[in-house]
Amino acid sequence: MLLDDLKKFNIILASQSPRRKELLSQMGLEFTVADNYDVDEKCPEQVLVEESPWFISKLKSENYPLPLADNDIIITADTLVIWSNNAFGKPNDRKEAIDMLSLLSGNTHKVITGVTLKSQNHVQSFSELSEVSFRSLKEEEIIHYVDTYKPYDKAGAYAIQEWIGMVGIDNINGSYYNIMGLPTETLFRQLSLFITKVAI
Repeated sequence: MLLDDLKKFNIILASQSPRRKELLSQMGLEFTVADNYDVDEKCPEQVLVEESPWFISKLKSENYPLPLADNDIIITADTLVIWSNNAFGKPNDRKEAIDMLSLLSGNTHKVITGVTLKSQNHVQSFSELSEVSFRSLKEEEIIHYVDTYKPYDKAGAYAIQEWIGMVGIDNINGSYYNIMGLPTETLFRQLSLFITKVAI
């Protein structure tokens, strides 16, 4: 079974996201969390918006500051919300969070998560896209959510598992967990392929 095979490896999650930690735990994986480190997350102009999460996950992997042991596998990820070819990262303040949700209200947007797996000698990157449709949100609903949940650490200024997702989202096409920050089913499959390449 894959979970038993993965116990031979030291899986390192290079992310401070509590949602990614929660999802890896719920997948049954044993892992450690890397200390925070600086990464310049700017993409070159030639990188398409929809490719940027994949690109940034690779940057995070390449900039991991510690040498990897024979049995180490590092997981890095980046999630982006895209609407009308505009990329919504984490809001800087209350106004920006309210503005983002006002634009997403009544529309369908994309959520793309890029993931990179890296060992001493192998690197594998992939991304997954989900679509999310918000009903038309009232201004007071948006303000209530932002002031109560303070979603300043979340791409697009919302978390699907929080109040705004429960009462405001009327349709999802694709992986729910991808919207949370990790495409868990795809990650599980990719890990099973990746460990066949890592000799320990």
